Amino acid sequence: MAKTRQKKEKELGDLTAGFNQAKAAVFTSFEALTVADSQELRNKLRENKVGLQVSKKTLLKKALSESKLDVDLADYQGNVAVAFGLEDEVMPAKLISQFVKKHEQLKIRGGLLSGQPISAAKVMELSQLPSKLELIAKTIATIGAPVSGFVNVLAGNLRGLLNVLNGVKESKNQ
Repeated sequence: MAKTRQKKEKELGDLTAGFNQAKAAVFTSFEALTVADSQELRNKLRENKVGLQVSKKTLLKKALSESKLDVDLADYQGNVAVAFGLEDEVMPAKLISQFVKKHEQLKIRGGLLSGQPISAAKVMELSQLPSKLELIAKTIATIGAPVSGFVNVLAGNLRGLLNVLNGVKESKNQ
């Protein structure tokens, strides 16, 4: 069943808004995927605040041109799914690459990072990076490491002093 003009205009508006707001986007082929698999993908993306929109290439080209983005869609076939990372640049690439490992019929075609087009290989490299939350946790742990080391050194000196005092006390009791 063909889409009405209003549905196409709404889809075009959603795609354009997604491209304008996204920090990163990943393009994938979206064919030969079962309904259960696509629902699994959508749920996993939704849990991590990543949007997913499936569109035909013509609407995708219009949305990209309205967003003033230059992406070559010549190699893309059929429907294309776009995962929009609105909060984290790495999360769409990470989630899609994990899903592709289980479902080989889904193929990563390319992506956008800060408005610049990137290849499928770059998307896979991006998926290997830690997420923003992981980087924040590592930074906090690195900042806290000297403090915890200093506390352990001070505690070691106090333990040593207590051991000496207990030894003196035991020697006087005998």
